[in-house]
Amino acid sequence: MHDLSAVRPGMTVLGADDVPVGKVAAVSNDRIKLEPAGMGHHSDHHHYIPAGLVVGVEDDTVRLSATGANAALLDEEDSGSPAD
Repeated sequence: MHDLSAVRPGMTVLGADDVPVGKVAAVSNDRIKLEPAGMGHHSDHHHYIPAGLVVGVEDDTVRLSATGANAALLDEEDSGSPAD
């Protein structure tokens, strides 16, 4: 798990393939809270990325070990259950 102390709201989260996953809303315990997606049934709530997927923080970017598509499959709801 990467240290999340350098992660700040507004940072861009990128998958290993440089595909954008979202923007950081906050750090919540050992997860990154993403801004709401703004579309479909996910438009009104946040999803979370486990800290274990973070491999680095550079400038205004959080980099993940998973591709953008895989990160979307691994994101979580507020409860910790997988997002649908």
